[in-house]
Amino acid sequence: MLYRDCLRLVNNDRNHFAACMVALGDGDAMVSGVTRNYSVVLEEVQRVIDPKPGHRVMGLSIVISRGRTVLIADTAVTELPTAEELAEIAVEAAGVARRLGYEPRVAMLAFSSFGHPPGERTQHVKDAVKLLHGRNVDFEVDGEMAADVALNRELAAAYPFSRLTGPANVLVMPAFHSASISTKLLQEMGGATVIGPLLVGLDRSVQIVPLSAKGLRPREHGCDRSL
Repeated sequence: MLYRDCLRLVNNDRNHFAACMVALGDGDAMVSGVTRNYSVVLEEVQRVIDPKPGHRVMGLSIVISRGRTVLIADTAVTELPTAEELAEIAVEAAGVARRLGYEPRVAMLAFSSFGHPPGERTQHVKDAVKLLHGRNVDFEVDGEMAADVALNRELAAAYPFSRLTGPANVLVMPAFHSASISTKLLQEMGGATVIGPLLVGLDRSVQIVPLSAKGLRPREHGCDRSL
C-alpha cells in the first residue's frame, strides 16, 4: 500500500488507529466489533498487527455447562482448514488450555469416529491426527471422533485404543462453520454459557466482540464521555 493510503486509513478508521496504538505500545489492548462485522474488524486489525511468532491466529470459544468447561476451536478465523492448519489449531488451543490451568485432552472432531462411518470429508481430520502423533506433542490428542464420543466416557469406552485418558476438554472442529453453528446452538438452546470467540495468536492483545454485545454507557460506570 502507498504511504498516503496507510495514512488515510489511520486518520479515518478507528480500528486501524486503535491497532496502531496497541502495536506501538501506546495502548495495552484493543476491543472492537460492536458496530462492525467480526470478519471486517479482523481484516483491519491484521493489516496492522502480525501473528505472534510460532503461533496461529484463531478464534477460541469457552463453553461452560453443567459444571464442565470445554474449549472449542477454531470458531472465528479459518473457514476450511487443511490438515496442517488443523494440527496448528490443536497446538494453539492446547496451549490456551494450559494457560487457563487445564491439562489438555484434545479431540479432533468429525461426524465419524475412527473411520466409521467412512467418508471423504473426514480425511483432513485423520491426516491432522497423524501429523500431531508424528510430532510427539506434549498433550493427549486423538480422532477423528464424534462430539458425543469425545465428551462421554461411556461412549468412549467402545474405543479402548483411544489415546484420551478421559473426556476431552478441547474440541477442534473440522471447519469454521461447524464450530460457529454448534457454539451458537449451545448458547441459545442448550443453556450453556459461551465465552468468546476469543482472538488468540496475535502479537498484541485484541478482542473482537459480537455485534450483539451490550455494554454500559460511559456515565453508568463513572467515566466521563470526554475520555
